[in-house]
Amino acid sequence: MATKAPFLGLAGLFLAGLLSAGLPPSGPTPALAQSGPRIDATRALAVSEAAIGREIGDHRLLRADGTTLMLSELKGQPFVVSLIYTSCSTVCPVSTQTLKNAVAQARKALGADSFRILTVGFDARNDTPRRMSAFARDNAIDRDPLWQVVSGSPAALEALIEDVGFSYSAAAGGFEHISQTTIVDADGRVYRQVYGDEFPLQVFMEPLKELVFGISVSSFTPAALADRLRFICTVYDPKTGRYRTEYAIYIGITAGAVSLLLMAWVIVRMWRGNRRHARIEARS
Repeated sequence: MATKAPFLGLAGLFLAGLLSAGLPPSGPTPALAQSGPRIDATRALAVSEAAIGREIGDHRLLRADGTTLMLSELKGQPFVVSLIYTSCSTVCPVSTQTLKNAVAQARKALGADSFRILTVGFDARNDTPRRMSAFARDNAIDRDPLWQVVSGSPAALEALIEDVGFSYSAAAGGFEHISQTTIVDADGRVYRQVYGDEFPLQVFMEPLKELVFGISVSSFTPAALADRLRFICTVYDPKTGRYRTEYAIYIGITAGAVSLLLMAWVIVRMWRGNRRHARIEARS
């Protein structure tokens, strides 16, 4: 079972403020004539956090080029889910740009192909493949081969929304919704929720770092041990606001390992010397 987000208290306060502010509609959506009930911030946060550990179903979605994407195709490595609607002109573009910048930093630290990103249009009536393609182009994410933008049928979208714990409600001319980015592990289970259209890099990076490098060594293979070392030595630098590899940690670990080996060698030599001396005394 995945661990709960350590930033839950801060996220809860931020989310409550976001929803209680009653964000204005972010662009026209003619199909929506009436507003739905306002989102309750406390309940929305509870629904979102309750999704952690839940396996996402193999839903059928449509890529921007009209081809089918089954979510099971993303399994095998971590991926990130961001839900938007294309007629949004404020929050959704901002959250996408924040995610874009965070992804760029994460790839530098974790590897260019270490995880994938999925932007989902949750407005089933209007978020067509064509509009999703335009949204990707407008936000300069269309050339990223590991970043897909998708839409889907009402049934598929509602099922996915329930799986990831996303909350939204129709508003006059658009939607009121939580700003939520969902991090999913390689087995397709919700691992962590990140809240806000602008969020600190560490809140996004740390759970991905855990998933990519692993928080425990399941085997003593060279690859597993190397990943563990990369996990330990990839650190956040508050001066630059970026993650970097701290080579001093590598040097410290290496020096410590060499010291332990030398100590073990000395102990073994002393033990063997004492045994030899004891045998000589016994014979004499």
